[in-house]
Amino acid sequence: MTALLIIIAAIVLLVIGYVFYGSWLAKQWGIDPSRKTPAQETPDGVDYVEAKPAVLMGHHFSSIAGAGPINGPIQAAVFGWVPVFLWCVIGGIFFGGLQDFGSLFASIRHGGKSVGEIIKDSMGKRSKKLFIIFALLVLILVIASFVNVVAGTFFTPDSLIASTGKAFGFTTNPTNNQTTAMISVLFIVLAVLYGILTNKCGVKTLPATIIGIVGIVGIVVLGLNVGFVMNRTAWIIFVAVYIALASLIPVWIMLQPRDYLSSFLLYAMILIALVGIVIGTFTGSAKFEIPAFTGWKVGGSYLFPTLFITVACGACSGFHSLIASGTTSKQLDSEKNAKAIGYGSMLIESALGIISLIAVGVVWANWKNKAYGSPSAAFGAGIATLFGKEGTGVYNTISALLTLAVSVFALTSLDSATRLSRFMFSELFLKEGEKSWKDAKGVRKVLANPLFGTALMVIIGSTLGFLKLSAIWSLFGAANQLLAGIALLAVAAWLGEVGKNNKMFFIPMVFMLAATLSQLVITVIGKLKAMFAGAEGAFFWGNWFQLFFASAMAILAVILVIEGIQTFARQIKQRA
Repeated sequence: MTALLIIIAAIVLLVIGYVFYGSWLAKQWGIDPSRKTPAQETPDGVDYVEAKPAVLMGHHFSSIAGAGPINGPIQAAVFGWVPVFLWCVIGGIFFGGLQDFGSLFASIRHGGKSVGEIIKDSMGKRSKKLFIIFALLVLILVIASFVNVVAGTFFTPDSLIASTGKAFGFTTNPTNNQTTAMISVLFIVLAVLYGILTNKCGVKTLPATIIGIVGIVGIVVLGLNVGFVMNRTAWIIFVAVYIALASLIPVWIMLQPRDYLSSFLLYAMILIALVGIVIGTFTGSAKFEIPAFTGWKVGGSYLFPTLFITVACGACSGFHSLIASGTTSKQLDSEKNAKAIGYGSMLIESALGIISLIAVGVVWANWKNKAYGSPSAAFGAGIATLFGKEGTGVYNTISALLTLAVSVFALTSLDSATRLSRFMFSELFLKEGEKSWKDAKGVRKVLANPLFGTALMVIIGSTLGFLKLSAIWSLFGAANQLLAGIALLAVAAWLGEVGKNNKMFFIPMVFMLAATLSQLVITVIGKLKAMFAGAEGAFFWGNWFQLFFASAMAILAVILVIEGIQTFARQIKQRA
């Protein structure tokens, strides 16, 4: 019964937050459905493309979800279910939802431009440049993390390749990894076909959606019987090429249709989980075993700041601000939909974080004994256990479907992150008045070229993807949450500049900055200790990478915070 009560309480609180706090925010900021959106003012057929609310909701939700709300809460559960539950709910309503909605709204009022442009209007050009550099460092970590997750979900182990003698190609009686790889690749093809049907063949959204859902069922059935074999290195290269191409082509070909169709997988995953929790409660299979609270210090890590960094996307994520201001704001058809897409998506993601908490609670003993290779595997096993015993057909099918859903979201986040890095890398080298790389001169024209920025970011991110996920995820979590603190600062500064209420930003902003800067300091000290502990630590390039990134981001963040404080002081003085 504990699992059922937890999810009911979470849903009720999140709905109350959406109805009351979300509506209050919209009223405070002046959401105006009569205003034209950037997609209506400057359509270009590539990035600025008006999308139907359901399609854009699918893109935004799929892009911000990724693997974060599954990996984060499961790893943070070592502190007990109560702290994770409270942070997912309170963080989602007052921290993450505020940041996502605020970033989307501010970007809409800046012509669909990034948080960097929002910062420039209130804090100046130098702050804009510093923010873009900071955001690019975070995006490198996003690419590295999710390349690692996707390749780890798709690859066939060398031991299996050696025993079967098959290193590449199709295989019958596939493993979960091979099934997921096959379905995910076919899903890309299906998305392109959907984009052509709706944008070039004139097929309406409803019939196209039905065709798309039938197509999803078809490729799932095929993937459960025929898998694809490739080793981890090959998958990293494949994913790198894919995200580079996907980030350069018009959004209607891949981004919009793939994200829209993948959102149905996410909705289905949530529905399956909710049904499983209800069934498990009354059949006795939903035995929730996580203690309510295990202590302020677990395994050498303190609840503050570790919990608030680890839960990540389940409560608050800086990456969301980049999605909101990088791709979503360029496709919105009306400001009236900003609340549902910006604020509502975050609360649904918080609900997914609670579902992940319940999933690992069902298999808590096995998770503690390291029976699963990843949080995603524990999530799939936990939900599947609610329907049947391990090894049964129902268990295997549900586990495979959930693993597929996680991988699809990781791919979604990957090419959205790469597209964002393309925008921001070009923006870094453009001068005032230059609208695109074609207007730049000399070496800046080369650096601002979308091909250059995309290639550089993909190569760096994918190379780092060869590291162990544990070497990237903690740093990614701290950088991601630090970005959230800076995004909150940026939107608050802009709202103050235009005379709108920004007081709701200050507590979330200060808390996120304090938690993340503390974590980065801990990371720097830990890496220095590891490097001075012996020759291996000193020469391991992963330690140098983490030390450089943590130090660089901490320094950039401190400079931006100082300039933010100066901006707020100036605004207060002007109003006095």
